Amino acid sequence: MLIKRPSDIRPSEITDRALYRSRRQFIQRAAVVLATGVPGWRGAHAAAPGKLELPAMRKGAYSTNEPLTSLKDIRNYNNFYEFGTDKYSPAQLAKSLRTRPWTVKVSGEIKRPKTFDVDELIKLAPLEERIYRLRCVEGWSMVIPWVGYPLAELIKRVEPTGNAQYVEFTTLHDPAQMPGQRAIFGSLDWPYVEGLRMDEAMHPLTILCVGLYGEVLANQNGAPVRVVVPWKYGFKGAKSIVAIRFVEKEPVNSWQKSASHEYGFYSNVNPTVDHPRWSQATERRVGEFFKRKTLMFNGYADEVAQLYSGMDLRKYY
Repeated sequence: MLIKRPSDIRPSEITDRALYRSRRQFIQRAAVVLATGVPGWRGAHAAAPGKLELPAMRKGAYSTNEPLTSLKDIRNYNNFYEFGTDKYSPAQLAKSLRTRPWTVKVSGEIKRPKTFDVDELIKLAPLEERIYRLRCVEGWSMVIPWVGYPLAELIKRVEPTGNAQYVEFTTLHDPAQMPGQRAIFGSLDWPYVEGLRMDEAMHPLTILCVGLYGEVLANQNGAPVRVVVPWKYGFKGAKSIVAIRFVEKEPVNSWQKSASHEYGFYSNVNPTVDHPRWSQATERRVGEFFKRKTLMFNGYADEVAQLYSGMDLRKYY
């Protein structure tokens, strides 16, 4: 396995620290603390006008020791159909997205339903940096230093009932801001919906993500809040979330609804189960020329394989 715990590796050992922990950024954050007397998050007003800052973060568990994908590639090569179907449109078209004010409604089979302001949601638990692989169903991959906290932290606070078997995520539907949702494109039935089984959502690898490379999420990366589930194909990571609902029955996600013969509910990275139109046995890491073998569960088999014990993973793809 190429998984290391925080005590084994530091982000500065595998990438240029100046890319996302510049000395200037450190001084700016220190100045905020000295000026306010409060460590960490103070919301948008603690930063320069129009600029949002993240709270202080700690090193998270389960990070890979592979070289990081460049921030330039992460911000300019994206799947985000709300802003177009090619990989380069989101970086240009997502500039129209307004991420404040923003709320996330949490409802369904829970004892404590609540609508969270996104800045309240960011402060709900200590932020961590998790260096995870991202594997997309088309065959490309990245290694990204995400910033967030375990989704389980939010789930515990809203107290699911015994009827809560799945978690459904709904993303923003606003064609005025998201040109890919306009009827002329016709790519999916909006809004975008995704889901996880409860044990998947509670797994410590699953994070509610609010940043990457030490900065807030760029719009094209799913701002202001998204889910990251590193052992599943990238489309399972719902972006720009506005609602989280706890339900008894398995949700029908957007890609299932659009093409159920190609996309299943589980969508675990599995090199032995091909997409109907291409092999999943290999992948190309963005920034590299040669392909590499795809790892079962994207390299997280030791952590998650037990979730699917006894399941036919060719049937439950």
